[in-house]
Amino acid sequence: MRSIIYIALICIFTTGCGATVQQNYNTHTVQKGETIYSIAKKYNITEATIYTLNPDARNGIQTNTVLILPSADIINSSEDQIRFKMHRVRRKETLFSIAQRYNIQVDDIKKYNKELYSRQLKKGEKIKIPIGIKKTSTNVVTNETNTNSEAAKHTVVAKETKYGIARKYGITVAELEALNPNMGENLQIGAVLNVPDVSVVDSATIEDEKYDFYEVKAKEGFYRLKVKLNLSKDEIIALNPYAKDGLKEGMILKIPKENIDSVADDIPIVNLEDYILNTQKKNIALMLPFRLSRAESDSINANKELLKNDATLRIALDFYSGVLMATEFAKDKGISVNLNVYDTEARESKVGAIISQNNFEDIDAVIGPLLRKNVEKAASELRNTSTPVFSPLSNREIKISSNLFQTLPTEEMLKNRMMEYLKENVAGKNVVLISDAKKAASKQAVLSTLGTVKTLSPREEGFLYATDIEGKIDKTIENWIILESTDPVVISNVVGLLNGMPEEYRLRLFTLDKNDAYDYHDVSNVHLAKLGFTFPSVNRSYNYKEKTAFLTSYKNQYGVLPNRYAVRGFDVTYDVLLRLASAEDVYDAIDSKVETEYIENKFRYTKKMFSGYQNNALYIIRYNNDLQFEEVK
Repeated sequence: MRSIIYIALICIFTTGCGATVQQNYNTHTVQKGETIYSIAKKYNITEATIYTLNPDARNGIQTNTVLILPSADIINSSEDQIRFKMHRVRRKETLFSIAQRYNIQVDDIKKYNKELYSRQLKKGEKIKIPIGIKKTSTNVVTNETNTNSEAAKHTVVAKETKYGIARKYGITVAELEALNPNMGENLQIGAVLNVPDVSVVDSATIEDEKYDFYEVKAKEGFYRLKVKLNLSKDEIIALNPYAKDGLKEGMILKIPKENIDSVADDIPIVNLEDYILNTQKKNIALMLPFRLSRAESDSINANKELLKNDATLRIALDFYSGVLMATEFAKDKGISVNLNVYDTEARESKVGAIISQNNFEDIDAVIGPLLRKNVEKAASELRNTSTPVFSPLSNREIKISSNLFQTLPTEEMLKNRMMEYLKENVAGKNVVLISDAKKAASKQAVLSTLGTVKTLSPREEGFLYATDIEGKIDKTIENWIILESTDPVVISNVVGLLNGMPEEYRLRLFTLDKNDAYDYHDVSNVHLAKLGFTFPSVNRSYNYKEKTAFLTSYKNQYGVLPNRYAVRGFDVTYDVLLRLASAEDVYDAIDSKVETEYIENKFRYTKKMFSGYQNNALYIIRYNNDLQFEEVK
């Protein structure tokens, strides 16, 4: 911090800076508890201005640190030349998107709308946008030691980033930084950079908001990106012609945003309970297939029989119990909820009638219906009013509308994530794939992704012998067995054989698809746990031994522990309510770079191109020796 003091003394007292510097700049001695943010707000300047005059402050400031600040004369004289435009905030707009639109900084908006320092934007409000902010003098970023005669110059223009400029000249970001060691993290418009003297590869900006830049990681090839981004080699090359010669670490690619947003690298978990800002009453519509017209109000026995024979009704009631619990938890956080419950009768026509006969204009979110065709109907009917519709239980292919939120990851996403996990951790393992004819596609995917894999298929009788598997086992290293089948007999047969083999074989069992066959009564959970059975899942199972607030409250309310449908009802509803409470509406609360997590489920929504929103958050689960499911990190 002493360097900052030295700069201040030099600028104020030496003739090198001149008398005008003494008149145009002031100093500020940092007091206990002050931050760059609070100081900038105090003097009505931006944090960027402080960092420009005090570079060392980026490393932190301490009490009694002396900072150089522009005088009020400079601030006032510059403001005299600024015109303002009033901007009405639209749905989904953020400070960043508005700043990008007007080619200014977020801090510039906050400076002239000081209430935005302490709160978020509100849809429909008008804010002042400064027009005619003077650009600073051209910032030439040069490398004093660079003697490369082949270097050219690039002048930074609006919207350009390091990624875009690196892509334009066919180099990596690291190579661009090496050419410009003083470049810094954020580029200033007008800055002049050293770049290779080569033919321009592509534009340094992406005008189409549906695309963004992606930096190729170490060891990433076309297949790895196919698994990670769900784009084929041909699709990548079509967007990035220079990639036809192969990918290299640090290469910058143009990729659809929806594909980039689905990547789950180091995604932080955010507790939305800490971000409650909007406590206005939330109007929620819940649509479930109760089909209560069949119930008899004066016959307990008849209703018991109805419950016994109708699985859909049981699921709906369990889900409803979780929804009610979520509204109670929300009220405890100061969020008032008006819950409107509708019986869809499991009919598409009834969904249409409910919407046409009731006022949905003030509804903040619709949870349900459960069935795919009914979800599509509800989303379609409410699309014109942009009323968000959350599909809670179906992950089948849905005709997604712009207002539809698919809360469950798709089967393809689960399979790709499991494949990625295997690819990342398979080194040094002996991999054996056991698959039947119905899983030919999975077999091909495993072989093309993992390379050296030993394969086995059930005999004509539909099962294997222990000697079949033992012939593929390597006793010197760990053996990873990938089982791909939907036949409960095959699964029971393989799990039993693996469990009976000597412990020195070091076996671990995997699957890309944990289907209902694994719940077959002859498939032992004890055997699965012993084999460290690992699989992808949309949810994790809670530990019933844990005394969480939700489990305790549910048990006290209903006398039993919640099943997965009740937990799902709670998790989906509580997440929706907290999102509504942390922003003006659900759309404003969507951030694809963070996840929320509750009892058994987590959520990370991304906007799909030309359609709605998809939850990309999922788990890799392992069955442990305590017969509990644990998340594999």
